[in-house]
Amino acid sequence: MSFNIDKQTADELNLMGKYRNGSVYHLFNQVKTSGGQQMLDEVFRSPLEDPAAINERAATFQAFQQANLGFPFDVSQLSMMREYLDGSVAGNAVITVIDTLIKKGLSSLTRDERYRKKVQGLQATIVTLKRCFLFLQALPVTTEKYAAKAAVISDILADKEVDQLMNIDIYKPLSVKTLAYYDHLLKGRLLAAMEQLLSFIYELDMYIAVSDVARSKGFAYAVAMPKEKNLFSVKVLRHPCLQGAIGNDLRMEEGSNVLFLTGANMAGKSTWMKSVGICMYLAHMGFPVAAESMVFSVRQGICSSINVADNIHLGYSHFYAEVVRVKQAAEAAASGKRLLLMFDELFKGTNVKDAYDGTLAVTEAFAEYQDCLFIVSTHIIEVGEALKGNSNIRFAFLPTVLEGGRPRYTYRLQEGITEDRQGMMIIRNEGILELIRSQAC
Repeated sequence: MSFNIDKQTADELNLMGKYRNGSVYHLFNQVKTSGGQQMLDEVFRSPLEDPAAINERAATFQAFQQANLGFPFDVSQLSMMREYLDGSVAGNAVITVIDTLIKKGLSSLTRDERYRKKVQGLQATIVTLKRCFLFLQALPVTTEKYAAKAAVISDILADKEVDQLMNIDIYKPLSVKTLAYYDHLLKGRLLAAMEQLLSFIYELDMYIAVSDVARSKGFAYAVAMPKEKNLFSVKVLRHPCLQGAIGNDLRMEEGSNVLFLTGANMAGKSTWMKSVGICMYLAHMGFPVAAESMVFSVRQGICSSINVADNIHLGYSHFYAEVVRVKQAAEAAASGKRLLLMFDELFKGTNVKDAYDGTLAVTEAFAEYQDCLFIVSTHIIEVGEALKGNSNIRFAFLPTVLEGGRPRYTYRLQEGITEDRQGMMIIRNEGILELIRSQAC
């Protein structure tokens, strides 16, 4: 079964978006090749559920981070090699020679570029093979699985005909016979091997790019545990895309799987919840996370309700859209999956009494699913008092400090339930009432 995350959750966490500034994908998108980009896309869209596979990928990233390697290939040469291998070739070696002779003749008589591109493509392939050979000689110690991949590529390069190809001097003119011979060989018997080699290079591009981001940002690598442990423990977790973000610790486990989060508006509840969701998603990819350390039991999906909007097309009000979202989460939890569920300011689209009753009832109901991890935030602090009888609910808040009559937000998680009520103070500080009264006069 694949890791389950729907579009709403992905959008709320701002995970995807190749060209969207501020997205998690944009943060890690430092690859140099189109193949590396495709590799990054695939990894982002396919989080892992096997702890061993997650830890193996994380260990490979960590090895590249410690080695601090630069990408050893020329991107333009890789593009020419890719285009060259994609070109057609005759099934018969003799016909390939004839076709090459014709193209060479046309290049002399007309502006036909096919022969020149064939030469450049073979030269680019030779250069790439040589650089791959040199890289493998200096490959740092990685995981056993990655080392096995590298061994396969070494075997390809050790092929007698590939070795002869690498020893060709690309600065000397290539004969038609030589060009036709390798054209037929590389696009025939060795095509699958060349595709495997390019895939290895694209994966290398991704490993180097992501590990470079981890090094520059001070990210760490999470340790994955079996899902039955139901553990999530993280130190100094922060939002990866925010400069100077404040980090916080969090521990959730069996018997303490619900976090009830309170705090005033603007105290940082939504951002903190997004930070948790992002780090959980990245950890399932084996990617570095914005934390000092993290240990987690694998989940089977993430479901959030942070920025729910009304739906004009379906005729949903804001409140009804919230209800539909909670229902979707309830169905997912009832299916028996081990999930991370996050709800920010439940039922803010209705009156305070209904919001209180709804938040209390939904939190108590979800607290019974002890195989899931659940975070709910609200500024209706009275709900917290009513939930204190639930042993598996932990209470935390993000405080507001008053300085000279103005609020300052620490973004430091504390135990307990907040007493902060600064709504009217902020309204007064902004001079809204005076503005309204002056206009009325």
